[in-house]
Amino acid sequence: MTSSLEPTALAHTVSDASDTLAPAPPATAALAPPDALSRAALLRSALDRVRSARPELADRLDLSSVQALRALRAGFHNADAVDTEALVVVVVGRLDLPRWVRETCSFALALAPEARDAWRGSFTRTVYLAGNPANLGERFTFDHVARDGSVAWRGPAPGAATATLRRLLKTFEAGHEMTAMPAATVTVPRTVTASGAGWSRPAVHRDLYIATSGVTVAHTLVHINHLLAEAVLDGLIHPGDRLTLRFVPRLTGLAGQFAMLRVDTDVHRPEELQAYAGLTTEV
Repeated sequence: MTSSLEPTALAHTVSDASDTLAPAPPATAALAPPDALSRAALLRSALDRVRSARPELADRLDLSSVQALRALRAGFHNADAVDTEALVVVVVGRLDLPRWVRETCSFALALAPEARDAWRGSFTRTVYLAGNPANLGERFTFDHVARDGSVAWRGPAPGAATATLRRLLKTFEAGHEMTAMPAATVTVPRTVTASGAGWSRPAVHRDLYIATSGVTVAHTLVHINHLLAEAVLDGLIHPGDRLTLRFVPRLTGLAGQFAMLRVDTDVHRPEELQAYAGLTTEV
């Protein structure tokens, strides 16, 4: 069976009328304190991610520098790690970013507790492949498929469980720079089969800031996916919550209270860290 990548579109509207998408209100939060995204603050955020996912690593490794964090990440991206760590595979046919945000949250919310723990422990590792999920349904079973069939998820599972799928399809490549889009608000679906307790709190509204300067579309998916998945697994995002996507060149100097950041190596300064996405406290 073969599959092909359909034309990629970063639409700022969701085509299915059953999806919830509203014009976003203007951002009104005050400017962040000058040190809110300082080098030390970004390093603390990156360390918090390690401690949340793998506390035993944080206890025994020197994670006091950017270089140490990069070495740790490299260890989790080697070939052996793919076979042993929990991995999610996402097959992308068409890309509508607001819809993808909604479906990413829906996928993570529906995971069973054991799958949640395994994926969190592998730092929500995810591989993106180009293909049409509709052409793959007879050969592969997906754990979640977007309502319009544009994107499908499989996992989390050891790499061997998705090896055939990963060999069949090419990596999703969208190497052009992410462009700013109009702000859009999506609602996390309530109709999910979330396991465990704790999903009944009142819905909240958060802003999701996304950095675009020097960041490719493919890397944008990586950064937002890690942020959203870990926010769901850590209990920050619940069914019914509203997320307003806001696109900015960089997060520096922006509205203040971030509940979670996605931090990685700076695209312009490899020895420094950068915040690529940020989920605010309630707005």
